[in-house]
Amino acid sequence: MATFLYRLGRSAFRHRHYVALIWVALLALAGVGAASAPVATSSSFSIPGTEAQKAFDLLEERFPAAGADGATARVVFKAPDGQKMTDPANKATVGEAVGELRAGSDQVADVTDPYTVQAVSRDGSTAYAQVSYKVNGMELTDATREALKATGEEARESGLTVEIGGDALQTVPETGAGEIIGVIVAGIVLVITFGSLVAAGLPLLTAIIGVGIGVSTITALASALDLGSTTSTLAMMIGLAVGIDYALFIVSRYRAELAEGREREEAAGRAVGTAGSAVVFAGLTVVIALVGLAVVNIPMLTKMGFAAAGTVLIAVLIALTLIPALLGYAGRRVVGRKARKAAEGAPAETRANLGTRWARFVLRRPVAVLLVGVIGLGAVAVPAASLEMGLPDDGAQPTSTTQRRAYDLLSEGFGPGSNGPLMVVVDGDKAAADRTVTDIKGLDGVAAVTPATPNEAGDTSIITVVPKDRPSSVETENLVHSIRDTTGDDVLVTGATAMNIDFSQKMNDALLPYLALVVGLAFLLLMVVFRSVLVPLKAALGFLLSVVAALGAVVAVFQWGWLGSVFGVEQTGPIMSMMPIFMVGVVFGLAMDYEVFLVTRMREAYVHGERPGEAIVTGFRHGARVVTAAAVIMIAVFAGFIGSSEQMVKMIGFGLAVAVFFDAFVVRMAIVPAVLALLGRKAWWLPRWLDRALPNVDVEGEGLRGEPAGDASEDGGRKLVRA
Repeated sequence: MATFLYRLGRSAFRHRHYVALIWVALLALAGVGAASAPVATSSSFSIPGTEAQKAFDLLEERFPAAGADGATARVVFKAPDGQKMTDPANKATVGEAVGELRAGSDQVADVTDPYTVQAVSRDGSTAYAQVSYKVNGMELTDATREALKATGEEARESGLTVEIGGDALQTVPETGAGEIIGVIVAGIVLVITFGSLVAAGLPLLTAIIGVGIGVSTITALASALDLGSTTSTLAMMIGLAVGIDYALFIVSRYRAELAEGREREEAAGRAVGTAGSAVVFAGLTVVIALVGLAVVNIPMLTKMGFAAAGTVLIAVLIALTLIPALLGYAGRRVVGRKARKAAEGAPAETRANLGTRWARFVLRRPVAVLLVGVIGLGAVAVPAASLEMGLPDDGAQPTSTTQRRAYDLLSEGFGPGSNGPLMVVVDGDKAAADRTVTDIKGLDGVAAVTPATPNEAGDTSIITVVPKDRPSSVETENLVHSIRDTTGDDVLVTGATAMNIDFSQKMNDALLPYLALVVGLAFLLLMVVFRSVLVPLKAALGFLLSVVAALGAVVAVFQWGWLGSVFGVEQTGPIMSMMPIFMVGVVFGLAMDYEVFLVTRMREAYVHGERPGEAIVTGFRHGARVVTAAAVIMIAVFAGFIGSSEQMVKMIGFGLAVAVFFDAFVVRMAIVPAVLALLGRKAWWLPRWLDRALPNVDVEGEGLRGEPAGDASEDGGRKLVRA
């Protein structure tokens, strides 16, 4: 592995013009593809095997014109103080609005009149019209959305308060300037780390190129593969973070090789051969974690995982080829001015850096450091025991949005359950439907039940059930289970609320198999890398500790409301149901970046003859600064998404940023060296039979000791002064 990558790095350095041209051409090709591709109009959401999905499929078959899985909108009207919605003038305004909604677009399937379906509150202050569309929210045209908004604006002119809720106004999440701020922070950290604008700019440039290729490719294929908007958001989030990190690892090792007096081409080859090996295996762990999301068997999640994994592969390839090529262009400027001046004069006085001093401190007090780290993360993890999972509804939107205001108006006028009515589908005749209505009315948590609506054939009926509590509450979830337990197999509960509940259950059921698959495969991979049993085991256990602690922080902020105002949490509620499995997938792969980069340097020192304690210090001397910079960059990139208007993106950004902080600074920088110090030589123990069975990938670069430098080429033959 190391020898192959060494030759690849030297070749990319030597043929830098061709390599750079190829990557620029790929970026241009992806950009043209994205610009010319048809707009992605669909983002279907299905959960195979669940009751809610079976009900939707049955409705499509028996009620083909109803658009059961189509978008919906609720236009909520509130009368001014002292008036009622039943007043003639207000009634006329609503009637005009209903007519405009029906004529506003050919995508409209049906519009209910509040006065004919009893959608007026008891005190007469509030009424709402339900708009059903033939297509889902992502397939609605801009003209349809504008017609919906225009109707609301016209009704407001009469003095009514008009707000619009539902998924018809669903758009691509806005993340604001957060990502830009994250990239700026990354640039500042890189400048501080390298002391050179050129060295700092390389990781940023290559990460942006990689993300540009990845996101453009996703955009180009979005229509054909039915990719949702969240797919590109995730790919950008992961791609930026790993792209900067992987390039940082290569550039840092290149500078270290130059400091030892190697020629530039030779330094590039050795940087790719050693740090590049760590990048390959770190990237593989991320890919395993993302591709493993297919285990959950939810098409949307599978596509997100594969798309993000593709972006990670691009980041790895760029680090191995484009970075050494650009280093060929950088010349002496890749080394900071101070370092160059120091090298040209007398050698600077060498003193232990912060990483070295910290490693020696841990070696002196391993038990104390281990206890503080484990107990501290354990305390932060306590809220995770109260984890409640679901999917956020309009109640989690900012109060500045019309969706949130419509949600609040409905809650005040009709009760919170009116924001998430359940759709009960009865596969049977009218008598079966009537029995079902009677059974449901007797259940706790039911606010209202509408009479059954049969189809033309009379063999299927739809019943609407309004819960007493809000859609994302535990009480509503219990009601769904009660309906399913009370009624027979021919009665199916669906609707957005039931779909969210089934989605959460599916995620819960898949968590342990997914965890076993990802951690198991990564454990085997790390065993090959480190030639050890205990080091991969320690890496996996440390990761689990950091993820549970991060989940505890997410629960404290988004479910309990601690510091909620700081992070823009408008309303507390259940944690997004995909959050645990998503964090396991993404954070595990990212956490292994630090593990692989830091510990492979220790392994390299140990293999080359240093004692276990000395190897730990060596690993920190060379790797602590880089890992710290990489972690700060990754945290900055993820934290940039906390400013998103979408609760799901906000929660993901916060969770990943906190998880990286815990894993990098507590687990990898404190717990890992403490455990290795306590284990000593046992840390690198591997049974002889297993040593013979495992392939030798030579991540330490042992094979490079006998690798000839080769003939110096043009610029590569000029030596850079020691830095």
